[in-house]
This record gives sequence, C-alpha cells and structure tokens, in this order.
Amino acid sequence: MSANKNQFQPMKLLFFITIIVVIAVVIMVFINNQDNEKDAYTSFEEAPFIEGQPVLGEVESPVQVVEFGDFKCPACKQWGETIYPQLVEDYVDTNQVSFSYINVLFHGDESKLGSVAAEAVHQLEPDSYWVFHKGLFDKQPENGQHDSVWLTTEVLEEVVAETTSIPQEDLLAEMKKSVTIEAVNHDTSLVNEYEVKLTPTIMINEKMVTDPFDYDSIKRLIEEELEG
Repeated sequence: MSANKNQFQPMKLLFFITIIVVIAVVIMVFINNQDNEKDAYTSFEEAPFIEGQPVLGEVESPVQVVEFGDFKCPACKQWGETIYPQLVEDYVDTNQVSFSYINVLFHGDESKLGSVAAEAVHQLEPDSYWVFHKGLFDKQPENGQHDSVWLTTEVLEEVVAETTSIPQEDLLAEMKKSVTIEAVNHDTSLVNEYEVKLTPTIMINEKMVTDPFDYDSIKRLIEEELEG
C-alpha cells in the first residue's frame, strides 16, 4: 500500500502546481485588464461646460461626448467619417448621449478662419451648423495635401452657399462681431484648461479617451457612465 501511495504523490503535486499556475494566470489577466481599462482614459474633476456650444442630440442627456477638433486636422476628418457616424447611430439618435464640438486652432490662421466661420453659422442658422461642419471637412484635400493653404474665405463662402441659406454678406459681417470672436476664444480657453495636445481629443463626461479611434473603449466608457 505504501508503494502505491508514494506513486501517486508526484501526480498530486503536479495537479496542485497546475491549479496554482492557472490561478496566477487568471489573476494576471484580471490585473492587466484593470490596467488597460484605467489606461483607456484620463479623468478630470468635471466635464467641459458646453453651454453655447453646438450640440447634437438632447442637451439634457445623461452623458455628454465632446470632440476637441480642428477643421485642418486630417485625423479629425477620418474620425468624423469612421467613428462619429457609429456614435451618432448608437447613442445620439437614441437620446442617450449629446455630442458637442469645441474648436482647436493648432493649424494657425486657417484653423481660426474655419472656426470663426463655424461659430458665425452657429449664431446665424444653428440648425445648419452640422451640415456646414461636415461640408467644411469634406473640402479638406486628400493624399496628404491638408497642409496646403486650402481653408480660405472663398472656400468658406462656397460651403456656406452649399449647406445654409445665409447670405454671403451676413456671414462676413457675423464673422467680425465680437461675440463670434469671443466664442472661438472661449474654445481656446477650454483647450488650455483640459490640456488638449492632439486632435481629435474625445471626452466622455469628465473622462478623456486615450485612443479616439478605439470605438470599443468609447462604448465601454459610455455604458459605464449611463449605468452610473
């Protein structure tokens, strides 16, 4: 009997070692997943204040998604063509989430010109803002030519004519008003407050997404906020 008992000792030891290894792997995977979720965003004390900003969807929605974007930014155009439509379909159209856009002026005078025009459209004909918004991004050159000087007054007038009923002279007059300039300056203050370094930067309530093109991460954060 003692010989048979000793024969089974290595098997028992191997079994317990296997169990310990499996448990260790599960713990490591759990810790890694927790770290990955934590790395998926940066938290701030509060969400950006969006009063006065263009808003798509219900303003009183429990979750607000904010894009810090630049009309001269090719990544913003790509985000608008890939992630944005799915976000709108899944959450904005179902009144679970509101979406706002805050101007960033990382590309200098052209960025400022586009932002001032967008604010003017928002002031004069807010219902046309998002159509103008898309129309201006559609004018951004392809094939790496986005850094060329393309965002001009002539292009703005063309987009406004295609997407709104605003007379050219009204647009130009509105772009010169202090309230319009101040709206762009306010956006810049938000860019500085939230230390925005890249465009697009996406915030879900008070959480800034690490990878704006990771839609699974965006969905997970939205669902967490909705549950909260």
